Amino acid sequence: MKQKLVINQLSPALRKAFATVDKAKKGYVEAKDLETIFTTMGTAFDIDDLNETIKRVDSEQDGKINFDKFVTIASNFLQEDDEETITNELREAFRLYDKEGNGYITTQTLKEILRELDNKLSESDLNEIIDEIDEDGKGKVDFEGFRELMI
Repeated sequence: MKQKLVINQLSPALRKAFATVDKAKKGYVEAKDLETIFTTMGTAFDIDDLNETIKRVDSEQDGKINFDKFVTIASNFLQEDDEETITNELREAFRLYDKEGNGYITTQTLKEILRELDNKLSESDLNEIIDEIDEDGKGKVDFEGFRELMI
């Protein structure tokens, strides 16, 4: 479903790198700027591979790379974090929303997180995700449920 998109958009580094170049908030960056972005991020890449990936992903061939296309391109060059690193990052994110330290967040809070991560998710999509993760219907999601959804 759309969970893959949600997972991709979790990366604050990618969002920040994209926003740094898209200062005018046009919603896209120029394909020629990707080399600079990846270099700034410290991402290893071969320029020919980058150009080939851009051609493959930029189906309109207009040189305008929106965030979703950027994530697709970047996923070809970023090293995958190990599971422990991902779990630690997710645990930290979970703690930010579990302000009282109860060990859970409400499904309403989770819905707000998902809405922030992907404003294209419809109310129906959000409810479907929540129903999937809140099997017992108690309106609460513990860290393991949150982790499972995000991974």
